[in-house]
Amino acid sequence: MHGAHATHAAQEQKKKHEEEEEMTAYTRQELAEDFEFKIMRSSTGKFKNRDVIEQLKAEENMAGWVMVEKFDDNRIRFKRPISAQKKDNLLPSQIDPYRTKFGMSDSGVAAVVLGILALVGGTVALLVSLLG
Repeated sequence: MHGAHATHAAQEQKKKHEEEEEMTAYTRQELAEDFEFKIMRSSTGKFKNRDVIEQLKAEENMAGWVMVEKFDDNRIRFKRPISAQKKDNLLPSQIDPYRTKFGMSDSGVAAVVLGILALVGGTVALLVSLLG
């Protein structure tokens, strides 16, 4: 069962990557103007909250990034002029201009889910032993 889950997860990841490639077609003008692009991801759908998006935009703007579009509650695309790289060394140490994750990582979400499952399983086992 674990192998099938891993295969399904890999297929979903490939599908999302292909979808993003189609969604992020850049014009010749955009490429000629020397912009760089990135997609910020949230594993927990945080981008459905407008206040969170505003917070993210403010943080990314410190490094020169500007929001281009919101794909869904998990992905937002940003761009900035390549010339902004020259100022990266002036950013506060907590600002990573090339971060692509916002909030809890995929592995963090998985750890929380596994922890909840273990807690539920342990509770069920305890109840069965007490009642049996």
